[in-house]
Amino acid sequence: MYKHILVPTDGSRLSLRAAKEAAALARSLKAKITAVYVMEPYMPPLMSEGASVRSFARDQAAYRASATRMANAALKKVREAAAAQDISCEAISTTDSRPWEGILKTAKAKRCDVIVMASHGRGVIAGALLGSETSKVLSNSKTPVLVYR
Repeated sequence: MYKHILVPTDGSRLSLRAAKEAAALARSLKAKITAVYVMEPYMPPLMSEGASVRSFARDQAAYRASATRMANAALKKVREAAAAQDISCEAISTTDSRPWEGILKTAKAKRCDVIVMASHGRGVIAGALLGSETSKVLSNSKTPVLVYR
């Protein structure tokens, strides 16, 4: 059966609930977990006349520090959920302009054989308008996906 579970997280409560389910599944299967948090790359604001390169670099560094803090906090929750089930958990943060692609790249790179992730359940129309990362993973993944709602 499954031996390596990828658990994408965004730090939400629903994502944590999916991580707890993944940890319980991993325990029953004697599998390991890799948790991933995908950060979007820094997008600089439009430069206006008189804007300095120095402020651009400062803004980029501040964004990166904030995104890293958020990633670490979200990944810590998944590691704790795994530890509660006595499961091995590697935590990875990566950057991709399309989070669903970052998830799939990580699944492939780490040779995960199943992805367990949450869906906020916004429905078809809201999901299409808002861009559901879960539906994009489902549509593009060659790896089986277990969706927690």
